[in-house]
Amino acid sequence: MKPIWIVDDDQSIRFVLEKALLREDLPTRSFTNTREVLAALEQAADDDQQGPQVLVSDIRMPGGSGLDLLDKIKAKHPGLPVIIMTAFSDLDSAVSAFQGGAFEYLPKPFDLPRAVELIRRAVDESQREEVAEERMVAAPEMLGQAPAMQDVFRAIGRLSQSNVTVLITGESGSGKELVARALHKHSPRANGPFVAINTAAIPKDLLESELFGHERGAFTGAQTMRRGRFEQAEGGTLFLDEIGDMPFDLQTRLLRVLSDGHFYRVGGHNSVKANVRVIAATHQDLEQRVKLGGFREDLFHRLNVIRLRLPALRERGEDVPALTRHFLQVSARQLGVEPKRISDAALARLAAFSFPGNVRQLENICHWLTVMAPAQLIEAKDLPPEVMAVGAGAEAHVPEAVVAAPTATAQPAASLPVAASGESASVHAVSEPAEAHPGVSSWENGLEVEAQALLAAGRTDVWDVLTRRFESRLILTALANTRGRRIEAAQKLGIGRNTITRKIQELGIE
Repeated sequence: MKPIWIVDDDQSIRFVLEKALLREDLPTRSFTNTREVLAALEQAADDDQQGPQVLVSDIRMPGGSGLDLLDKIKAKHPGLPVIIMTAFSDLDSAVSAFQGGAFEYLPKPFDLPRAVELIRRAVDESQREEVAEERMVAAPEMLGQAPAMQDVFRAIGRLSQSNVTVLITGESGSGKELVARALHKHSPRANGPFVAINTAAIPKDLLESELFGHERGAFTGAQTMRRGRFEQAEGGTLFLDEIGDMPFDLQTRLLRVLSDGHFYRVGGHNSVKANVRVIAATHQDLEQRVKLGGFREDLFHRLNVIRLRLPALRERGEDVPALTRHFLQVSARQLGVEPKRISDAALARLAAFSFPGNVRQLENICHWLTVMAPAQLIEAKDLPPEVMAVGAGAEAHVPEAVVAAPTATAQPAASLPVAASGESASVHAVSEPAEAHPGVSSWENGLEVEAQALLAAGRTDVWDVLTRRFESRLILTALANTRGRRIEAAQKLGIGRNTITRKIQELGIE
């Protein structure tokens, strides 16, 4: 993890923050003035070294103001969260700094636990920004040779010079956000930000503030003015995922923005102009939602200017081999291991699977195979039980290791699936794990095989390698189960909120 940079000419402040952050496993680097910080940032850029995760700066220091430092940093590193430390007498100056993009202010003398909590929030914000940037830079072009996907590609090409509103429909896990990113990347707004928000994942009470921002004092806890997603997406694209789940009263506010391009922050009295292209997505039948009174008809027509239907993976079976090889490569990079190869027989078995969870489900299966397949070449017998279950009864035997093969009742469609109702299972294929020790489940046998291979290779970091892989899989499975909600995932795993956040950072997973 990148360090927290602390800038203050007061040695006692630096010392207290360093020790407190160290106890939270947050690395630090300290500076006494703004010149040192700017020089370090320039050197990091020149030498391709690590810059800061978050910068915490005093407002008044010899040799340069924290506000001047903020201006210079935001000009070159707009996504870097900056926390301004200030005495109460400097509060007016600190508030004005928010216009320059400060993340938050920390009044002196400060409460140490609150300071750590604030820095932790800034770290989370920074990592969300990094993930979004990595996806934009590192993600390959969309994969797909199937005619249905070629139609999608052609539509993206036709829309490449347009700013028109687009509604993307398709089943969960089919890749709607990837299409939205492609529409942004190939649009006149490509140099602007791409901001995504899942309206179903944010509590109703917070969603309005997330979308439109809020003024200081708008509600309890609103200590500063905060820009919403519409302002963050200024000059770029705002992706509203799962738009069908948006609360009815917020639909009215969204309609107003789409109609005249203006909105008000929560608690605000001055309208804000929104120069944003809106792309929405849903897995629901919005026409039916309109008939049932759950979705505004006028908003539906505003969103439904151009509609793109994304095909389910079962409609594009010819793309399964290419997607599988791609996801195996991605999984290997994430886990720091050699990528595994897959046999033609295993690919044929995957292509015959219906994939109720679509591309996301195939990606999860590839993660599972990278961890659990015993050899470098994945054979058909190595595939998870839900894939092997095609061809036998729906009551197929599932090995006792739920971690290795989660069942449908334990996982939503977004994670590892089980055979759909009516599909069958080959009991012989499913119950074929190596019997190194009677009574030991297949995933434990797989772990033993992996440990033996690493030990035989003379590795001296076997504990660390396998522990990281085990923890990564456990956390990814829990996050899939809770649809990305970290606190709920931590509760289900029986660990603390700070622990899961720290592990996600250490393991480099989303």
